[in-house]
Amino acid sequence: MGRKAKFNEGEIVKKGPGKKAKKQKDPVLPKSLKAPEDSLKQLSSRQKKRVKKREEKKVELLKKRQENRKNKKKESDEKIPPPPQQDSSEEDFSEDEEMASEDDNVKVDNLNDLSDSEENHSDDSYSDEDDLLPIEKENIKLKKKQALEEKEAEAEMQLNIANQESFKFPTKESEEEVKSLQDVQQRIREIIAVLSEFSKLRDAEHSRSEYIDLLKEDLCTYYSYNDFLMEKLMQLFPLSELLEYLEASEVQRPLTIRTNSLKTRRRDLAQALINRGVNLDPIGKWSKVGLVVYSSQVPVGATPEYLGGHYIIQGASSFLPVMALAPQENERILDMSSAPGGKASHIAALMKNTGVLFANDSNKDRTKAIVGNFHRLGVVNSVITCMDGRNIPKLMKVFFDRVLLDAPCTGTGVVAKDNSVKTSKNEIDIQRCYNLQRQLLLAAIDSVNAKSPTGGYIVYSTCSVLLEENEWVIDFALKKRNVKLVDTGLGFGTEGFTKYRHLRLHPTLNLTRRFYPHEHNMDGFFVAKLKKFSNVIPTSDTSDIAEEVEEGFPSVGPRFLSIGLRLLVEKTGIPQSRVGFVETTFFKPIIIRF
Repeated sequence: MGRKAKFNEGEIVKKGPGKKAKKQKDPVLPKSLKAPEDSLKQLSSRQKKRVKKREEKKVELLKKRQENRKNKKKESDEKIPPPPQQDSSEEDFSEDEEMASEDDNVKVDNLNDLSDSEENHSDDSYSDEDDLLPIEKENIKLKKKQALEEKEAEAEMQLNIANQESFKFPTKESEEEVKSLQDVQQRIREIIAVLSEFSKLRDAEHSRSEYIDLLKEDLCTYYSYNDFLMEKLMQLFPLSELLEYLEASEVQRPLTIRTNSLKTRRRDLAQALINRGVNLDPIGKWSKVGLVVYSSQVPVGATPEYLGGHYIIQGASSFLPVMALAPQENERILDMSSAPGGKASHIAALMKNTGVLFANDSNKDRTKAIVGNFHRLGVVNSVITCMDGRNIPKLMKVFFDRVLLDAPCTGTGVVAKDNSVKTSKNEIDIQRCYNLQRQLLLAAIDSVNAKSPTGGYIVYSTCSVLLEENEWVIDFALKKRNVKLVDTGLGFGTEGFTKYRHLRLHPTLNLTRRFYPHEHNMDGFFVAKLKKFSNVIPTSDTSDIAEEVEEGFPSVGPRFLSIGLRLLVEKTGIPQSRVGFVETTFFKPIIIRF
């Protein structure tokens, strides 16, 4: 191969700097980014004026401080005797300390002056609108508005306190004077305030009962109730909650509709109604089919969707009993008081048109509304009957898996719909409803089969808030039949009463649920769910002989309606002459008249 030739031997090659070793040049900034030599030259005329004002204020502050120092020195010289002579160095040192302490005192004592100066400064800065953004200007206005509202609220509170303290029990002469409703309302609030702190604000000459009687009289005058019903409500609610309930009962509840899941979905229905100019929202997380309507450009009860059976106008509280009943597919279910068919059609939708649904009502004319709604909504698994619900166990004993009893009541929970309830109800009406409700509930329990593999449940509901029509009826049924209370599964609502004045009710009544217009924004309602655990009727009840009734009907399948009527005649012993059929096809409702 040979050696490598060294032609450049002896020559020194200069090693210059490489690319990395080269020094970078100093950065050159544009003139616009360079700091100005004199900042004052860049200030605008307004900025210069503000700087001048600040300097003048600083000078004024210094003068104030000096004047304060002189005044304090004079006061201290008058109070404290002159100290002994000291050296000049010590005097200088003490003077320095005094000056420092005076500066501190001035800072503490003159906070108001400083705050005033700062406020003036802030006002000056805010006065320059060119330097503030629009959002900053709005923030300033909002703060001023809030401060003004706080002052007005404080003044109003002081006025109310003064009026409260000056309340005097009215005399007979003052009662005879004609007063406006505003005066009556003001006196109601004053009496409630006195009763809330009776020991402090009471009049020594008058007892608590006299205050309560006066309050009841004023409430009856202002809200147009009779004495009997107002007394019941005062016993039911605390005074602070009573006013909320009465006020809420004067206002109509929101219009709600229920989606018919047999024909459409809630999302599709909502979109169709929104396209027609209806303003609506879902009713809440507790319901998957409810919609609340705020406003509408078209009549809600005359849209093509309504006529096609895609929805039904129904109160929000009417959803609750069916949700508590929780019907299953291929079950035998009875709605004992079903007119006009809102709850019954909801049951059919949850059953998906399987099994059989008996929709009963004692009023022959009202059953026509059930037929019309069922045809419109597409319910085909129904048998519509017209008979007294108390006679159902005699014909179909231990037959149903579940029973819904929306019992007739006084309607004290739906005062907003019917104002005549305020003055038309009395003790006799409540006693009549109470007796009827007890009989219907016992009949509903006797109609349910405790051995049902999926059911054995009874749901009792009313649109009343009175204890006599709700907890008392359930307490009676717990004593007379082999049933127990179970959770409704609704997830909200006020617990039922277990203690009421001097009464002590069954402890499991806290599983029942109450709904009020002022708390849940729906009509006053009561819901209780019972589970039947034995078909034996206790011997303490002399109305029927205790016996074990065997299950007498086969399980319900899709073909039940085609053979159901024949089985009904065979198993119950109803004469064929007493049975009339309006429609006998599978796809239309069937009416049985007894």
